[in-house]
Amino acid sequence: MAGLPLAADGFETFTLEHAGLLGLLVVGAVLLGVVARRQASAGDPLRFRRTFALVIPVFTVPFQVLQLLPGDFTLGTSLPLQVCDLSWMVAVHALWTRNGRAIALLYFWGLTLTVQAAITPSLGQTFPDPRYFMFWGMHFLTIWASVYLVCLVGGPGWSGYRFALWCTAGWAAGVLVFNAVTGTNYGYLSRKPRTSSLLDLLGPWPTYVAAEVVILAVGWALMTWPWVHTGRTVPEEQNAGDRPPEHGHRRPPPDLSAGLAPPTDPHERTAGEQRAEPGRQEER
Repeated sequence: MAGLPLAADGFETFTLEHAGLLGLLVVGAVLLGVVARRQASAGDPLRFRRTFALVIPVFTVPFQVLQLLPGDFTLGTSLPLQVCDLSWMVAVHALWTRNGRAIALLYFWGLTLTVQAAITPSLGQTFPDPRYFMFWGMHFLTIWASVYLVCLVGGPGWSGYRFALWCTAGWAAGVLVFNAVTGTNYGYLSRKPRTSSLLDLLGPWPTYVAAEVVILAVGWALMTWPWVHTGRTVPEEQNAGDRPPEHGHRRPPPDLSAGLAPPTDPHERTAGEQRAEPGRQEER
């Protein structure tokens, strides 16, 4: 592997600038984790969650549109086909709905693949290029949303683990086909990046792709087990957190007398009529 710093098409990793960005990422994650734990004890913070969800596309969509403009478009990099591009969309859905499957997928994608991209970025632009802000902002918001949600509601169970594996397999299959047709390299599934990366440790293609599959399957299982073991898994039912508690709408108590049969004994009927007679006299 090349010596430090590693050139990443313009941005240099493992420099003071890179360390500062990663430090900001960690500090933001810790603060949002603390906020989420406090909010968890006070009920579902619907307004905070949905404000967070709206902030993400407000930041990312303009930069995404910029990459699609004719003057900036490049087939191999501009399309939103990377896991990180999809992760921020999953983050918006998970924050807005508190959907269990979306939280599980965001947990795995955000805290493994997105973190790896932040540690070893392949970024061709430097400050203050718009793509520089999009890259770091998108990764920061995705990771922060992942940490916030698992601290708020818990982590995935084995069902969420399987769902994330199937989604990732479907994404990889589709991207491999697209890469083969267009000659692109989204996800670095068709060849390694030109710069040094962790993939250099996993052998040539396609060995490193198979190794990635095994590493993700084992790593995600290890990330799932603590949540299952402690019983702090996200509810499997969809959007469970968006059903507000039913306050102020109490059902009236049932009329127990309505279901009682009239007395069949004539003495009981007579006694009942006698008890009701004073009331009738008062009404007269």
